[in-house]
Amino acid sequence: MFVPCDNITSDFRDFTLILPAVSVGNVGQLAADLIISTLDMTKVGYIYTDCLVPMVGNNPYATSEENAQELSINAEVYSLAARKLTVVQIRSPVIKNKSRSLCQLLISWMKKNGFGRVIILSSSHAYQRDDQQLLGIPFRYLLTPALQSSVGNLMQKLNWKEMEQMATYPGISETEKRIVIPGGGITKILYNYSCTEEIPLAVLLKFCSEGDNVPDAFALVDYLNEWLQLVQSANGDCTVISSKWKVPSSWRLLFGSGLPPALF
Repeated sequence: MFVPCDNITSDFRDFTLILPAVSVGNVGQLAADLIISTLDMTKVGYIYTDCLVPMVGNNPYATSEENAQELSINAEVYSLAARKLTVVQIRSPVIKNKSRSLCQLLISWMKKNGFGRVIILSSSHAYQRDDQQLLGIPFRYLLTPALQSSVGNLMQKLNWKEMEQMATYPGISETEKRIVIPGGGITKILYNYSCTEEIPLAVLLKFCSEGDNVPDAFALVDYLNEWLQLVQSANGDCTVISSKWKVPSSWRLLFGSGLPPALF
């Protein structure tokens, strides 16, 4: 599944893995872009799977004409050994009926490489929140039992809100409840598999709507930064530092290349 780049030896044991879900507004993927670009992470390989729509394009993190011609594909792995950090960037949708297969492949890869913890960056439809989710901040988190014991207290100190459970049969019975993440893509499936397989995994998500989701991506990485402290502002504050994140060059075409002048 994982294919390393030439002349690169990858050892991810005890690394933190950040993985975006293809979810509403592509917020997780945009947030992963900001992390990779800001930390100038090195591409160490790619994920080879038939579960994602095939695609190819130019280097999304190009900084010069020389590296602009490098090719990128639908799922690539970036790493920063000095910070023991790995990010998988997924750039295309999951093929219909392949979600569980993809999650099983990812779980197998996580276990094989011995990641210290895994963080899924995701999003969920804002319009499908229930009454309790309308209150407070638009962020939620989930922890698997394997991670709860080590970081559960930290989440409470940060005053983060855990994802609420919702009634399985609303209006009929309120006793049976479950986690619901509408618009979250593979988030819930991967979370459930991780609970079963004892993977130390956390889900960080933001409620949002489709549109210009760049502000949501900045907000999500700021939220993540409160925990991991990937970057700091001049005064050492890690809470609201959106200006410190480096926007990748590919974002210039986030909404297309504009209207051709020849039309007018």
